[in-house]
Amino acid sequence: MEASCIVPSSSFIRFRTSKELPHVLSLHELKRIICFSVCNHKQCYNEKLYIIPIRTISRFCISRSFARSLELGGTGPHCDASSGYSAPKDNQRFSNFEKELEELFGEVKKMIKMGKKNDAIDLLNANSEMVKERLNAGTKGIDEAAILDVLALGYVAVGDLKSVGSLLNLLKEVVDTLKDDTPRLDSILMHMGSMYATLNKFEESFDTYQRTLYIVEGIYGKDNTILVTPHLGMAKALGSIGKATKAIEIYQHVIALLESNRGAESKDLVVPLLSLGNLLLKEGRANDAESRFTRVLNIYTKVYGENDGRIGMAMSSLAQVKCALGKSDEAIHLFKGALKVMKDSNYMSPNNSIMEKMRVDLAELLHTSGRGQEGREILEECLLITERYKGREHPSLATHMINLATSYSRSKNYAEAEHLLRRSLQIVIKHKGTDDQSISFPMLQLAATLYHLEKDDEAEKLALEVLRLREKAFGEDSLPVGEALDCLVSIQSRVGKDDSKLLELLRRILNIQEKGFGHESEQVLVTLKKMVYYLDKLGRKDEKLPLQRRLSVLRKKYKQMVNH
Repeated sequence: MEASCIVPSSSFIRFRTSKELPHVLSLHELKRIICFSVCNHKQCYNEKLYIIPIRTISRFCISRSFARSLELGGTGPHCDASSGYSAPKDNQRFSNFEKELEELFGEVKKMIKMGKKNDAIDLLNANSEMVKERLNAGTKGIDEAAILDVLALGYVAVGDLKSVGSLLNLLKEVVDTLKDDTPRLDSILMHMGSMYATLNKFEESFDTYQRTLYIVEGIYGKDNTILVTPHLGMAKALGSIGKATKAIEIYQHVIALLESNRGAESKDLVVPLLSLGNLLLKEGRANDAESRFTRVLNIYTKVYGENDGRIGMAMSSLAQVKCALGKSDEAIHLFKGALKVMKDSNYMSPNNSIMEKMRVDLAELLHTSGRGQEGREILEECLLITERYKGREHPSLATHMINLATSYSRSKNYAEAEHLLRRSLQIVIKHKGTDDQSISFPMLQLAATLYHLEKDDEAEKLALEVLRLREKAFGEDSLPVGEALDCLVSIQSRVGKDDSKLLELLRRILNIQEKGFGHESEQVLVTLKKMVYYLDKLGRKDEKLPLQRRLSVLRKKYKQMVNH
């Protein structure tokens, strides 16, 4: 029987990052413009608390709450809605109370930046209790909504999403009672829409943005660029819940709106063009996505020149489209150019997660294009950069080691792969312990590599441990368990385990694959081939014949697919 034990993953591990290409207003931007209403242990303010936006929410969205908060302080600025900006002028004055709050906001931001997360949470918790007391006492107006909004954004900043969800529930109860013409309500709703999206509550996000849109349309009309932000929020939510057609329509409307107000080459078009391109790519419309990403690249080149780091980001997006279109050489050229521009311009630190992902994508593309040595050099660079910036024991090193080991396995350099996988397994165990399912990935990779090195006893021991961990973590009928069983069958076949027991394991694998991939999947075809082999070997012809007929049908299907 042909050996079936291969490296479990056919591609390199992706890096997940919260910092993605911009599509809608991010909460990282939102937190720049709000002021935490906080009380510390030394002094507590009894006066009414106000939101004091420090900067604009985006160049597309005017913050009316800023103007009104200043009016409450006695300055009353004049705000030009058509400009898309609401930042204060240098000669505007804040009341003493507002300045104190702004200083406290600066302290909270400083705590977060310095890693004093617990101190920031203490301040947020103290104010959460305060506002809850006001709500329990029956005070539920715009000021309470504003405080809840600010506190929720604060919890987003410190990463406490559970508290964000709790405060959003309270906030919704308050804003549902407020009329649409209530001052500052549109800004609060905008924040809520973004926070709901952060919590993956996209239906709630859509409803909140839709109400925001209704409010601002009533004030500024339907042709003002202030409408861009709620439109983008709605489109993102729709795309996330599978309503791509409607989301595409909204993105196209936003692009047309900006073109008519800002011109066809305005850099303000980049966000909706990128968002639309990403959605089109996700929907399998790579040709349509290509024109959007090309347009982004042209806009950035004209605005910033060819050597700006943002050019690299646009080139990377276009490279993804070229991959989807099967234009590997063009994609490789774009990825390399993107990384060079970003490195030369110092646009990002070399260990930034976005650049990390770009290097991994490029490495995989080079491998699939038959340029494994070049790909391996990129993966080695990833490993060296992580070691330099994070140390030799950082958990993210394991990912790079596994990727590099996968590359060595593809080139049949199993000895080097073994060395890397043992190191990666030690690192994961150090950070996760010996009973966490996350160690099963490098462990299964190592088992497969040891199989190729004919170290069968250790390989079998590791495969059995992977099976135990994954059955416990994912369930006995899960795809990760099927992957472990497939590796185990190959190992046990060579060490001479009973054929009937191996056949039972294969039946179990077949059931898992049929549920997970479908009855006519390529994975099922491979397993059927193994089962037919063992049934023939055991002389069980009655059981073999129906499987053989099924295998023949699947082979014809895949042969036709290859020919076409």
